[in-house]
Formats: sequence, C-alpha cells, structure tokens
Amino acid sequence: MRSPRGLAAIAGLVLTFAVPAIPAAAASAPPAATPPEALAARAADQAALSGADRLAKGAGEAFVRTGVTPGGGGLYFASYARTYHGLPVIGGDAVVVADGAGRVRGTEAAHTAPITVGTHAALNAEQATKIAASKLSTVDRTETPKLVVLAGDAPKLAYEVVVGGRTNGKPTRLHVFVDSATGKVLDTRDDVREAGTGNSYYAGTVSIDTSGSGSSYSMTDPGRRGISCGREGGSIFTKSTNTWGTGSGTDLETACVDTLYSVQTEWKMLSEWLGRNGIDGAGGGFRASVGLNDVNAYWDGSSTHFGHSQDNRRQATPMDVVGHEYGHAIFQTTPGGAGSGNENGGLNESTGDIFGALTEYYANNPKDTPDFSVGEGVNLVGQGPIRYMDNPSKVGDPNCYSASIPSTEVHAAAGPQNHWFYLLSQGSAASPTCNNSTVTGVGIQKAGKIFYNGLLKKTSSWNHRAARKATLEAAIALFPGSCTEFASTKAAWDAVSVPAVSGEPTCTGQPPAGNDYSLTLSPTSASVQPGQTATTTVTTRITSGNAQTVQLEATGLPEGAKATFSPASISSGGTATLTITTSATTPEGTSQVTVAGDGTDADHTAQFSLTVGTGTPPTGCDGLAEWDAAKAYVPNDVVGHNGHKWTSLWYSTGAEPGAPTSWAVWSDGGAC
Repeated sequence: MRSPRGLAAIAGLVLTFAVPAIPAAAASAPPAATPPEALAARAADQAALSGADRLAKGAGEAFVRTGVTPGGGGLYFASYARTYHGLPVIGGDAVVVADGAGRVRGTEAAHTAPITVGTHAALNAEQATKIAASKLSTVDRTETPKLVVLAGDAPKLAYEVVVGGRTNGKPTRLHVFVDSATGKVLDTRDDVREAGTGNSYYAGTVSIDTSGSGSSYSMTDPGRRGISCGREGGSIFTKSTNTWGTGSGTDLETACVDTLYSVQTEWKMLSEWLGRNGIDGAGGGFRASVGLNDVNAYWDGSSTHFGHSQDNRRQATPMDVVGHEYGHAIFQTTPGGAGSGNENGGLNESTGDIFGALTEYYANNPKDTPDFSVGEGVNLVGQGPIRYMDNPSKVGDPNCYSASIPSTEVHAAAGPQNHWFYLLSQGSAASPTCNNSTVTGVGIQKAGKIFYNGLLKKTSSWNHRAARKATLEAAIALFPGSCTEFASTKAAWDAVSVPAVSGEPTCTGQPPAGNDYSLTLSPTSASVQPGQTATTTVTTRITSGNAQTVQLEATGLPEGAKATFSPASISSGGTATLTITTSATTPEGTSQVTVAGDGTDADHTAQFSLTVGTGTPPTGCDGLAEWDAAKAYVPNDVVGHNGHKWTSLWYSTGAEPGAPTSWAVWSDGGAC
C-alpha cells in the first residue's frame, strides 16, 4: 500500500495560493556555479525518492526522471516514469515542479490504484503479437512485445505490442496492451493523430533555412536538429540551387517550402514567446513528409505527414496545419506523453489548434493573416473551415464542457479547450459564453504562456479539470503581483463550463509587500552514536519588509530519531535550537534532515547532515565509494556498484547504476 508523505505548505505568490515545498537534496548553500536547473532537478529527485505527497509509491515501485523542462516564473518541470520491479508502469507517470533555488513547488501524478500484480506472464510474446495484429486491417510491421504494468483502477501485467499499418484505410501506429494472463485487449493507444483539417494557402516568397553550399543543397535545417522535409516514402529534397518551389499548389517541393517555413516559425515562437527549446523541448524536432496520397495530414509519433485537398488542387501544408501537427509532437514530448481516451485526445487535438494559432499570430504574415479558424484556406472537403476556436458550434462541435466529452470524437472534443483559449486570448466580445458571462482577454502571447506552462504539469490521465487547475497555478506563477491574468483564466474556464476543482488556487489580492527572511543552521552537520543527541541553532534574519511568524519543522529523520525545536515558533529575526535525539536502535548511516520554516508570507528550508555511528561510507571496488540510493549525484561523480565502476552522466538520486531505466544516468566503466 502507498504511504503518502506530506509536503510542508508554503505561501504562494498571492495570499491564498498555497503550494507544497520540498527542499533540494543538496546542501542549503550550494556552490554559486550550480545551475538553477540542476538545483531544481535535485529537489525533484529527492521528492520522487521519498514518495512525497502525490508521488506516493508502493513496494517495488520507483520513479525515474525522464526530463526537466524550464517554464515561466523561474520554475522547472521534471517528468518521471514509474516502474514496478523494473517494469515500466504505463499510466503511472508524474511531474514535480521545482524552482531554481532547489525548492519543490508542486507535484502531480497520474491516477493508479496500488500495484500488487505478479511479474511473470502466462501468455507468451508470440501469442500477444497475434492478438495485437488482429486489431488492424493491414499490418505492415510489428515491434517486439514488452512486459509492462498497465496502471489504473485495476492494474494489470500486460504485453505492450506496437503494430503499424492501416485500419479502415487510415494509417495507424497502435500500442496494444494485451492482458498477460487472459489475452484480453485491455487498452489501445494510437500514435497517429490526424488533423482532420488542412490549409494550402501559400505564404508567398519566404526565407527558409536549408543545408549545403555551392551546387548542393538539401531541405534539411542546419540549426534545428531533426527538422527536414521530403517526399512521402522517399528521401529529403535536394537540388543544385538554393531556390525552392514553384508556388503551385500541386508542387511537392513548394509544399516543403511551406512546411519548413511554418515549423521554423513555430520553433522561433516557442523560443521567444514560451521559452521552449525546440519542438521536443530538448533542442530537437522531427521530419516532415509531403505527397501523402490522402485527404489528410497527421502526426505518427515520430514524424509529420501531409496530404492534399479533396479536389487535389492544394497540398495540406499551410501554417496552421503544420503548426497543428507539430503541436501533437509538443503534446507528446511534454510530461505525460500522448495519453489515451477521447477526453485526453480532445485536449491533444486542441493543443494542435492552439499551437497553430500561436504560430500564425507570431508570424503575422500578410498573405496568411492570423485567425482562430482551422483549415479555412485548404477547404479540405469543400465545406470551408473544419473547426472554429471562437465558436466551435459553427460546425457542430461543443462550445461547452459536459459529461459527454469523454465519449465525444476527439476532433469534436477539442471544442471546449479551443473555446477557452480563444476567450482567454481575445475575450468574449465576438464569442458566446456558456454561462452568458463576460470574459476579458489577456492577448494571445500571455494566453499562450499560461496554456503552455499548464501543459508542463500534464500527466497521462490529463483532463479538462486538471488543465483548469494547472493553468490557474500557471497564471499565478507567471504574473506575480497581479490577479488580472488569473481572473481571466478562471473566467474563461467558467465560461466553457469546466467546473472548479478541489485544491485549485485563488487570487484575492496582491502578495505581501516584500516580507521575506533567510534561514540558516549552525552547525550544518553532526555525528553521533545511536542513543545520543545532536543540536544546531536555527537563525532567521529579515531580508525585506516586516517580521512574520515562522513555524519550524524537521523532516527526513532516520528511524527512531525525534526532533524538537525550542521554541517551535519564532518571529523572523529570531533564533531557535533544534535538538535531534536518536534511539539505541537508530540505524547507522547519514541522513539529510530538512529544517523547514513555514512563514506567514514566505517559506525557506535548510539542510542538516546527521551521521549516526561511524559514518564511514561503504566502499566499492578499488576503494571507490559504494553507490548510495539516498545521495544526490552530479555529472562526473564516480562510484562502485555490483563490481563495476560507474561515472555519473546527469543529476540523479535513487537511479541505480546498471538498472534498465538508468542507462542515461550512469556510464559503465567496466569491472574493477
């Protein structure tokens, strides 16, 4: 069973926004050269290791960090995959939000019941493959099945089989989850995300970044890793000059001009408006192919594909369609991945539409003026736009959220969030609201920041209520000292009938007028034998504003140890004595004790290193220190473990050298 560990609540950037706080695993005064991202990662790793708050985990479970993405307001979003006895847990992912000072500001985790499944399959992999293949009309390829745990209300041991091909004439790359005991298909998740829309309006004469020189050029972006364009099923376009396309709607080289211009513009928008590094958030992107023999465009999980209009006069490669398809890539490469289900899928489709609109507004191209219509230029099947973000009901999609959204087709289910984004950006002057309210827009750039920073808290069980809560938190973090953006974000969600969520923040006024303090310890470490006590002085100093009441708390104590403060509550500027009393049964070793100050207006933490017993670290081979699951490691740290020498490649806590999920964290130096 899971045993949640509480986080010390800290006052947020406004009076009633309380967010959790966990200190970094590093010392309270790390070297000045330590990058903020590294401090945030360490703090997040410590939260994941301890199973704090929503990161509660059961026996045999662990969290492995998969990435850290910088957001706005000085925050970093660390994504984690859950494992169970080394098996991936699908739908068990989590996100930790930390700041550059090494304090955790929030946690989110996809819902799952306690996991108690066995790890041995009755069904063999070949049987699972046959069952998965039966879900497709035509199978072109299958990948090697792998055992996973499918999380949820009733976790199951399952095979994940990825099969590619076509179903009902449409392309698919389907993840099929087959019960390892019964052979029942438990769930399916398709990487292919169809736009259902297109736009072949050309942007005129534009500049695009290509590779080559002299008499050899390629439609490969030289500075944006992974971005290139070529023929469907063929190679990247090349030629002897650096002048591309004819301007014709049926010319495929021209289609690649539009594609590169659009994705390169989207890349710039992501950087300059949202602070994202590339499409995947890590400085990378994905190939595009044009000439798809279909009235369609889609993202298949690793590349984009663009077809043509029904009358075959235009390629589906305008800015809003290209932005939409690469928007699916952004959704997939933010925490939580692509997820599953119609409500999640509708939010995915809406994300594509939002990034398409953001890209158009950033470009502000006079031949493709920015708007909130989706696919108006291509007239894909002769009926004009496919979706309207200002009023989804124009084409029969829902303007308002309701209980039927989880069973609504994904493109239609994009309606409520599309409508919310339009209202947040532009206001309700030209758009109906579901509650007849008035919404004041904040502008598309602010709306984009709020939406994107909310998206960075996404988990695989993402839904409209989670998006509401995350974007409200984002509005507070991004615009401290102002309730204007928060109020518009909330009003827009209310206006599309997404109800309030338990625990969502509120904004009732301006933050305290600069009341803050520092918190330090002296000494910062002590060594005792079991049964002895250690003491340290907690000193607070007012750094700005007025004094405030600070409640003191200590966490991270070893088993059998108790902490007392004298006094337990002080006014900032005062001091207290912390006494840690160990018992005769307290195990030997070193613990990082966190001393937290919960102030009326601000919160701070400091670290105290408590060694019980000899404190001599166990040694690995060749005298190297043995890997310690509780220690925070940084790049180039060297340890011994299981008879091998390991060098750290990244910042980690609890990532065991040699474990299947830690290949990107440790480099094996061989036996020693």
